Amino acid sequence: MARSEATTRLCALTREEKPVTQLIRFVLGPDGVMVPDTDAKAEGRGVWISLDRDAVAQAVKKKVFGRSLKCEVKVPDDLPALTQRRLEQRFLSALGMCRKAGQIVTGATKVRALLASGELIALLTATDASPDGRSKMVGPLKALHYGAEEEGIVGFDVPHIELLSSEQMGLALGLENVIHAALMNGAAARSALEKARRLALYSAKHGQSDSDRDAVGADILSNGME
Repeated sequence: MARSEATTRLCALTREEKPVTQLIRFVLGPDGVMVPDTDAKAEGRGVWISLDRDAVAQAVKKKVFGRSLKCEVKVPDDLPALTQRRLEQRFLSALGMCRKAGQIVTGATKVRALLASGELIALLTATDASPDGRSKMVGPLKALHYGAEEEGIVGFDVPHIELLSSEQMGLALGLENVIHAALMNGAAARSALEKARRLALYSAKHGQSDSDRDAVGADILSNGME
């Protein structure tokens, strides 16, 4: 059963209590090495850190893991990068599940048709897409949001996700390369959106207040929508 937003844990670095949706768990493996437990389901002693690459780097630097567990632990120097790769893998696997469930379409023509119908819950664009190709998708998506606003539709939000390369998306979906894709409503697609949010939040750049970071995942998912 998924943890709710109300479930909280203590960040071992900042000592702040936060919802688990804003944290990531690390677990001590049988070999004494700390590894990211991105699903927060692994057995063993765990340490929670804010879902933030800089925070994980600081936790490594300040030896937070060993201090929290009160024992000697091995912490890989590349733990921040390893954690990002694990979060990317979870998102990629989720996209593969969307394909099996029939909740994702690919290709510019099919994606434009879905945009025209409004029957999508997220637009995906490869990070290496051309500016022209990107604008041809983002324009109609903006129009959807403007239309919903004019009609007074509350809570309408179709995020624009740019987190993966065309090669990464292609591998996840069993295709050569994927530049444009769209998610349709369904359990698999909603799960993929949550994994995208966590990856976006972890990768976010800093210089923001803690209160601003509460919304940073949504900001990145809506990249270019302002």
